[in-house]
Amino acid sequence: MGAVAVAQSELPIAVFDSGVGGLTVLHECLVSLPHEDFVYLGDTARFPYGPRLREELEAFSLELARILLADGAKLLVVACNSATAAALPALRRELGAEVGIVSVVGPESRLAARATRNGEVGLLATEATVASGAYEAALAEASRDARLHPVACPELAPLIQAGGEVDDRVVAQVEAYCDPLRDADVDTVILGCTHYPLVRPMLQRSLGRAVKVVSSGEAIADEVEVALRQRGLERPEDRRGEYRFLCSADPESFRAVGTRFLQLPMGEVRHVDVSPAPKAAAA
Repeated sequence: MGAVAVAQSELPIAVFDSGVGGLTVLHECLVSLPHEDFVYLGDTARFPYGPRLREELEAFSLELARILLADGAKLLVVACNSATAAALPALRRELGAEVGIVSVVGPESRLAARATRNGEVGLLATEATVASGAYEAALAEASRDARLHPVACPELAPLIQAGGEVDDRVVAQVEAYCDPLRDADVDTVILGCTHYPLVRPMLQRSLGRAVKVVSSGEAIADEVEVALRQRGLERPEDRRGEYRFLCSADPESFRAVGTRFLQLPMGEVRHVDVSPAPKAAAA
């Protein structure tokens, strides 16, 4: 029994996302848990997830999780907000007996509930995440007094993933998405997409310095550490962990864009095949 536990603890922590946005989560994990090994899978071939149907996202998420678990993983981190909102129940139902699962939404909502002073909490997220109602449910569970003001941002993640310069078009989009949150007098805003931390300074400027901005990376790193400790799966802190990358589209494009998100050196990126996306996604 002891040998099995040791072997399990030596496996990497597996992280998946719709593209490169989840690298902002991985960054926080690498900084907080430098002694752990990580493997990251970005589904760049089927990005973006925001406009897709719940059934598609369930199928995509289960496929990505199984690819990662086939190589061995001691914990699964769902870094994509759209995938979490649509597929977390299915992931836990199908794979929960096999591996512990940590996801966004819940951790961010708990952080926001603790941070808000007036109970007015904003959410910037993809269409799929807003439509799911996952954040409303998570925030209600974390605080009976807090109210959520969700804003769908369909154009923001693709603009950020494209990797171009921050120009007037990006500024205009950010201002438009923040307008209703300022009108609602929110004092805390959840960044409900892993791409958004790359424009966090712009969002903070638009919202005002008094508004607390909550992102998934800081919330997830703490949850991962707790999950490992509870399961007795931590690696010794006197080692330096490794990390590697998989993607479902062009590895060179992934590396070129992903370096901005990770803010750490990226080594080899390996291509993996996934099922083709349906031709027509919901608008």
